[in-house]
Amino acid sequence: MRKVCVVTGTRADYGLLYWLMKEIDAATDTELQLLVTGMHLSPEFGLTWKQIEADGFCITAKVDMQLSSDTPAGITKSMGHGMIGFADALADLKPDILVVLGDRFEIFAAASAAMVARIPIAHIHGGEATEGLIDEPIRHSITKMSHLHFTAAEEYRRRVIQMGENPATVFNVGAAGLDNIEQLALLNREEFEGAIGFKLAGKNLIITFHPVTLEDSTAKQQFSQLLQALDRLNDAHLIFTKPNADCDGRIIIEMIDDYVALNKDKAISFTSMGQLRYLSALQHVDAVIGNSSSGLIEAPSFRIGTVNIGDRQRGRIKAKSVIDCQPECGSILAAIDQLYSDEFQDRLRQVINPYGQGGMAKKVVGILRRYPLDGILKKCFYDLEVKA
Repeated sequence: MRKVCVVTGTRADYGLLYWLMKEIDAATDTELQLLVTGMHLSPEFGLTWKQIEADGFCITAKVDMQLSSDTPAGITKSMGHGMIGFADALADLKPDILVVLGDRFEIFAAASAAMVARIPIAHIHGGEATEGLIDEPIRHSITKMSHLHFTAAEEYRRRVIQMGENPATVFNVGAAGLDNIEQLALLNREEFEGAIGFKLAGKNLIITFHPVTLEDSTAKQQFSQLLQALDRLNDAHLIFTKPNADCDGRIIIEMIDDYVALNKDKAISFTSMGQLRYLSALQHVDAVIGNSSSGLIEAPSFRIGTVNIGDRQRGRIKAKSVIDCQPECGSILAAIDQLYSDEFQDRLRQVINPYGQGGMAKKVVGILRRYPLDGILKKCFYDLEVKA
């Protein structure tokens, strides 16, 4: 029985890992260990560990990272707390392999502890570029600590190999989030309105905006420009999702709360929508506005537009449904005008999602079950010039 320990630190990565965890749990030759940390344990972010248990999963261990501050110093201290907690948890659990997703500081702490503990690491969504974020170096650092790699596109697979990883350990399995679209029975319009307690209008937009963590204190200015642009849209209803625990995230949360309080007739906000309500929203809105990866990865599968603001997602592969713009009111409004143009709406009918069509969980679990782990810790740097 191979013990597979999955780490989740946010509502977002839990949603992406859900079907993978179900597959691990269902397999007869794997034992799911679930290590919960980060925002899941924070009252401020909704104590979402309770939803994990409500979904039927047994949480094997919790690591409290004490997310009491969104300053650089506060997040660094949280990483330190996390590494101490992960060291104890992994010593108790003794997993055969640790599965991590993405590029957040919580995951970096978990991977660092596993590396020192000589536990093999499987990394999902490596090789991607987000050049405006601290997530970029974190993601690539996790790649170098990892031993199996599951990328979301062939370009990302090549990039992981370019970083010196053996091609035999790098697998293009598509994006994790697309499994939810394939598996979940999404809500119809009436069901969705009832689930969120909010009536949709003729035009509807979902707003997901996060701090650009490699910029110094730009969150307030940039989000203010976005709100100014949204204020000009008198005929649109707005669904805000609040940001994660990042530097300056609380600034955006406060601005969302203030804006919704003044515009209750046309706006609503959520700390956590959950995958069912969020993906159902994508089915019923006209576009995603902001700088979240969901606008690039999940939204194209619904053939809706994305207005991608600023540099947060710079470097990612983008479908033809994505409109890039600057974090400035005029540029955002011009992008929204383009979004609603007849030409762009016609283009959406032909959009193909570059991140695949789903089925990631089954592919990953198939590899996790059979890949030999003996000797996997000692990696040789795969030099492209030498191999050529």
